[in-house]
Amino acid sequence: MQMTLTIAIFALAYVFIASEKISRIAIVLTGAAAMVVIGATDAEKAFYSHETGIDWNVIFLLLGMMIIVGIIHKTGLFEFLAITAIKKSNGNPKVALVYLMILTSLASAILDNVTTILLAVPMTLVVTKYLNVSPIPFILAQVFVSNIGGAATLVGDPPNIIIASKAGLSFNSFLVHMAPMVLLVLAVVIPLIIFLFRRELINTAADRASIMQLSAHSFLKDSVLLKKSVTVLALVMVAFILHSVVHIEPSVIALFGAGILVAISGLKPRDYVQDVEWATLIFFAGLFIMVGALVNVGALAEFSQYLKELFGSDTKMAASVILGLSAVLSGLIDNIPYVASMSPVISDLSVGLVGRQEHVLWWSLAFGADFGGNATIIGASANVVAIGLAAKAGHHISFWKFAKYGIIVTAVSIAMVYPYILFFYF
Repeated sequence: MQMTLTIAIFALAYVFIASEKISRIAIVLTGAAAMVVIGATDAEKAFYSHETGIDWNVIFLLLGMMIIVGIIHKTGLFEFLAITAIKKSNGNPKVALVYLMILTSLASAILDNVTTILLAVPMTLVVTKYLNVSPIPFILAQVFVSNIGGAATLVGDPPNIIIASKAGLSFNSFLVHMAPMVLLVLAVVIPLIIFLFRRELINTAADRASIMQLSAHSFLKDSVLLKKSVTVLALVMVAFILHSVVHIEPSVIALFGAGILVAISGLKPRDYVQDVEWATLIFFAGLFIMVGALVNVGALAEFSQYLKELFGSDTKMAASVILGLSAVLSGLIDNIPYVASMSPVISDLSVGLVGRQEHVLWWSLAFGADFGGNATIIGASANVVAIGLAAKAGHHISFWKFAKYGIIVTAVSIAMVYPYILFFYF
């Protein structure tokens, strides 16, 4: 009965989020409270359990980076980069978007997709303002390619970090098994995105002419704070890249960087705290509690056991089903808790596999979860952050608007990966 109630509450909350009739913050907080009332979770499990509670690493990574980005805003750096980009594109929205997508996908592989979105969206808002086009296609495009680009490396997407830890995979393993396919998928998806948004990526000759008259350097406001901000951001990025060497959590690195920058910036709290997306952080907290409740009552474990019985010793079938299911379920749940709950199952199913097939189920999980995160707003952390930043700037992106394009991008991505998994590993 408790498992049934837990699943029902989660499903109902998801329906309300998709309907957009009620604030998604109110929905997840009510859902989280309901999970406590029925006994599916409690304060200890919600706040202190690494497996079934709020993922504080994600929350504090976001908080630290939001503070850093808030301080950088004061320097005019985003405006400078935005004007530089659109001048190089001669004011053409389609060309400008291609540049931004390439930059975003590369940055997501080096950093992680959440950090990249935090840095990219503010710049995108400036770009579209001067291009005189809607920022929504740009924001959606950058979210899609950040989730795809982040799949290329161990540090690029949070699910990859979980998979690497559970399977004992190295940074180079991801470069060999994931990166080539990621590049191929990007080569197809980037033109596809331009085609999907072609009617919205149009401006006038007058718009383009006025852009070419702009001076990028005139937007830089505080050169001293700019040098301090860029130095701290660069050090934070280096620390992210060296995560597997220094063994310091990205959340600690982000908070440490934010603390240093706050200390040396000379700004007052009100100057940078206003850029923190508190609504996004609260949404994540509520969502983590609800998913944790599903783990607590054994709903995900029971589902995992069913998969084990279904696959038996058929590794090819297992890889195919895991790829497809991961794409679907990562769109319905956040891909971080999904991968965390599926990792023990994949570990069991991988016992006895050798040679080329030794880690095939892990790669199927990684591709499915990373690419499947593009399907809906709540499919990946980067999605939620981007929607929150857009809403704060006055641009509402509905659940269905996101899904309309996200499902297409996800379907194309997974359709390309499926034959790769079959031919390369079997």
